[in-house]
Amino acid sequence: MLDTSPLTTVVERFADRLRAAPQSRLQQGAAQVALELARELSVRAQRLEAAAEGGGDAAGAAPAREMPDAGIFVVGDQVAVAGADLAEALRAAGSEAGANGAKAPSEVLDEAVRLVELAEVRAMR
Repeated sequence: MLDTSPLTTVVERFADRLRAAPQSRLQQGAAQVALELARELSVRAQRLEAAAEGGGDAAGAAPAREMPDAGIFVVGDQVAVAGADLAEALRAAGSEAGANGAKAPSEVLDEAVRLVELAEVRAMR
């Protein structure tokens, strides 16, 4: 089983910072950066889940559902939920995702951690 704790750690840290951020910071772009991140993490989780259900090829899967813009005060929760969903999808994917030329779950994990770290820097600068 893949250890997704690096992802859950950075996601929870960023989500907590967003929840504690003043309204002015959220309005100055932090909320938009966070929503974009939540949407990207959600799409990645949906792709992994579709690939697992379809035997490794998500090409025929339904289009990914987009996370809605629920307002600046909930983006921390949206990041936390999307990150948790991706972590769960990565744990479930195990070694199956590496077949058929798809990225290995560990590569997806590393990319996701970098995405969260970069989004946190952009949002909190």
